[in-house]
Amino acid sequence: MKPVDLKGKLYLIPTTLGEMNPHDVLPQTVKRAIDFIDDYIVENEKTARKFIKSIQPEKVQSSLRIATLNKHTEVSEYNTMIAPCLNGLNIGLMSEAGCPGVADPGAVIVKMAHEKGIQVIPLVGPSSILLAMMGSGMNGQSFAFNGYLPIDKGEKKSALKNFENLSNSKNQSQIFIETPYRNNKLLEDLLQSLQPNTHLCIATDITLPTEYIKTHRVADWKKIKVDLHNRPTIFIIHKM
Repeated sequence: MKPVDLKGKLYLIPTTLGEMNPHDVLPQTVKRAIDFIDDYIVENEKTARKFIKSIQPEKVQSSLRIATLNKHTEVSEYNTMIAPCLNGLNIGLMSEAGCPGVADPGAVIVKMAHEKGIQVIPLVGPSSILLAMMGSGMNGQSFAFNGYLPIDKGEKKSALKNFENLSNSKNQSQIFIETPYRNNKLLEDLLQSLQPNTHLCIATDITLPTEYIKTHRVADWKKIKVDLHNRPTIFIIHKM
């Protein structure tokens, strides 16, 4: 007789992209998952607890067992984090904002789950990258997410030129992000470095009441004033 697999499952639980009613953007499957999961791997325990409470106010906070995964986490801690699954318990993996595993440190836990034969269940939720791409009017058939640009000005300019050339040669939209407090400086660098006819999409505060998604040529953006300071933003360029 085939042995019964008593492992728990790893649920990838999406969160909101900012301060808003989670029920406006998240399906009931997220609430149902939180109902029965007590073990979590998160980026920030305080905000994770706040999110769980907003989804399921009746959840007893003292019942939650939360492990923190961020840039300070040691690789040696990963096995301990995923151990509940090996002992038959389900784990919820949550990003600080949006979908876990995408532009998010949680990908290392997902990889480990596959290696250990743990079933991975991604739940539906908002991805700022995909929502920005959808709203940009650029090439949804071919695009690349490039993460953060270099901080050094010379390296950043070189990277932007490279992405611009890639978009032109491959007909591929190029997506990237910046730390929110540097957004205005990045926009300034974009307008100085890119060709006038290159298209630029700025997608800010996606799904929030202050949402702003616009696509213009670089030459036209130079005539527009927009303040992106401390607002989560996705940038997409395409030289057509």
